Amino acid sequence: MEVFASNKLSIKQIFSVLTILLFISLAQSASPLKASKTFITKSCTNATYPPLCVKTLIPYAPKVGTKPLKLCNAALTEAILAASNASAAVSKIAKQNGLARYEAKAIKDCIEDMKDTVYELKLTLNAIGHLNDPDKELQWDNAKTWASAAITDIESCMDGFSGRKVNPIVKKKIRSSITGVQKLTSNALSLVNHLY
Repeated sequence: MEVFASNKLSIKQIFSVLTILLFISLAQSASPLKASKTFITKSCTNATYPPLCVKTLIPYAPKVGTKPLKLCNAALTEAILAASNASAAVSKIAKQNGLARYEAKAIKDCIEDMKDTVYELKLTLNAIGHLNDPDKELQWDNAKTWASAAITDIESCMDGFSGRKVNPIVKKKIRSSITGVQKLTSNALSLVNHLY
């Protein structure tokens, strides 16, 4: 009977130790994620649109950790995705029947601007990928230049509809597609600018 009682005590002790180890393990795995979320939130204070920055980039916390380059990669990835989607949305609008010639021209120009935006954002992402190279300063300047060029193209797209008699529904659809791209790209540029 005593052997059984001492085994029972040992099992309780083992269970207690395992429980403590489990909690320690969970706490340690949660700490890097919490640190990453704090890092992202703090970094996003430098963004043009901080709430959007946090909302967009928090899902990347496990991959980003507390690494500024990875955060820029995530921000640029989101901007590229949004620009690609906006380009597709504007292309779809271009296929609608009944567009006036000047509307079709503005939409065609906007499609080109959005394609350029996607390309420039990819060049930005490429330059960010070379920031550990010996020519880091040049690559950083390239990244800032390409991201700025992307913003200029987005603005050109939107400006193509200013001051023209464009169907308000068409104008609203295009602006709603493009505005998100502009905000995400602006946030990405802010993060790139604050790398060093």
